[in-house]
Amino acid sequence: MKNTFMPAFRWVLFVSRRFSRVDRKGRSAVTSFLASLGICFGVMTLITVISVMNGFQLSFIDAIMEISSYHVRVENVEESAFQSFCQTEPEIISATPFYEAQSLLVGESEKQGAALIRGVSKDQLALDQGFRKQIRILRGRFDLSSEDSIVIGSSLANSLGIFVGTKVSLFALSGGNDVELISSDRTFTVTGVFHTGYADINSAYAFISLEAARKYFGKDAVLRYGVKLHDTANDALVISRIQKKFPQARTESWKNYNRSFFGALRVEKNMLMLLVFLIFLVVGINIFNGMRRMVYERREEISVLTAFGGKPSLIQSIFVVQGFLVGVIGAIPGLALGLLLSVQMSRIFTIMSKLVYYVQYVGYMIISPENARYLRENPMYMIYGHIPPRIIPGEVLVIMIFGVFSSLLASWVASRGVLKMTVAEVLRDE
Repeated sequence: MKNTFMPAFRWVLFVSRRFSRVDRKGRSAVTSFLASLGICFGVMTLITVISVMNGFQLSFIDAIMEISSYHVRVENVEESAFQSFCQTEPEIISATPFYEAQSLLVGESEKQGAALIRGVSKDQLALDQGFRKQIRILRGRFDLSSEDSIVIGSSLANSLGIFVGTKVSLFALSGGNDVELISSDRTFTVTGVFHTGYADINSAYAFISLEAARKYFGKDAVLRYGVKLHDTANDALVISRIQKKFPQARTESWKNYNRSFFGALRVEKNMLMLLVFLIFLVVGINIFNGMRRMVYERREEISVLTAFGGKPSLIQSIFVVQGFLVGVIGAIPGLALGLLLSVQMSRIFTIMSKLVYYVQYVGYMIISPENARYLRENPMYMIYGHIPPRIIPGEVLVIMIFGVFSSLLASWVASRGVLKMTVAEVLRDE
């Protein structure tokens, strides 16, 4: 079998190369070049877009899982026994206690804003590495050493008009029967302003100490534990072990806690993959039309090869190999360009920001010169530029395979007409 396959394969490659040399300056060469160029730009664009989208999505996901939802949330367990269990469990990195309640914050300027108040340990940054990595202190410090200290999100601070050192009141607070719904006595001093990769956390979260939470949230406040794992995929395994050790415990995985959000991200990713399919479908149709014309133009050579004993399946393989080469020649440069653009995305956003600014500046100088000095660069470009793209090798490989496969499939379908040609028919027509 080996002796039969290799000579046939070498013959297919030889004839394919001969066809390619003859077609270097013909219409078929232009068609092949444009097809490869289309695959190149398709692969490049999709790798870049998906990498940037992954950067946005994973920055959201990391901030949510490390700050908001944790990997596993546990409640209704005995404190010391659960802490001992977590220290002996190899899958668990940390387990930190917290309280949380809804509140209406009022700043010194009487501005109001809804917030989720979370009571955490004074040593939260030291106890939870993931929390420390995702939370970035813009002003002040993450200092909860005092019972009246509070650290709030950057967007929430801006909306309330408060800064480090100013006072903020938990004017309305959800809680049990022993907690006053509305009170002006719950006053805290802002010790820090933080920022994360997820806007909802920046605009709605504030942190106080566990001691302050016990004091103001009431006796009915539920003490929960935020559990962090080495591998988030092992959440079900850890939950089963917790339920086995603590049957009365109530647990919730990060998958259930953020189900609607992650579902929306999944729909977004699926729509983008559909776009991948549509782009390569268009490229494949162009390759199909070009390959059909090539087969028609080569009908004399095909009849001669058939007359000398060439099998139709082998002759079809000649055009399939050419289609494969078109896909590879387009996909490899597209892969390189896509990865290069993804890595340099910060610089690209900076260039886009300056380009848009100067175009607008020139326009203002022509239309309204007196207002040109008020023009500023769009800060959103800088925000986008500071979110690093995430290149996932599996998705990049799928895009590249799609590019090659679309060309390969189009060539195979277009060259099926070779199997229907007969030598007598071709020679009679000529």
